[in-house]
Amino acid sequence: QVQLVESGGGLVQAGGSLRLSCTASGLTLGNWRMAWFRQAPGKEREFVAFVAQSGATSYGDSVKGRFTISRDNAKNTAYLQMNSLKPEDTAVYYCSAGRIPTSNAKNYSYWGQGTQVTVSS
Repeated sequence: QVQLVESGGGLVQAGGSLRLSCTASGLTLGNWRMAWFRQAPGKEREFVAFVAQSGATSYGDSVKGRFTISRDNAKNTAYLQMNSLKPEDTAVYYCSAGRIPTSNAKNYSYWGQGTQVTVSS
């Protein structure tokens, strides 16, 4: 059974940083494209970033230059380093695993339960 477990969320002031982790079990992380999405109340799920099996990365426009996605295949864990956080970054952040190089959430096969990130002004 595949499980993705996120951790590292919390409350932070604007301008601060957080690092989210996503630890996988039941799959070999190195064989999957890993992505982060987020969803704020009343809004659609939004693509944040993905990291391909090759290590290539892609970011949503709203987080470019502030967030960094990475992976450690030996630890079966993906990360999202979030710097210069803004109140509009407040959302539940979800980790996901997929095969296709896309920012479309529908193409991701497995999802974590989400972790709340709240940025105060």
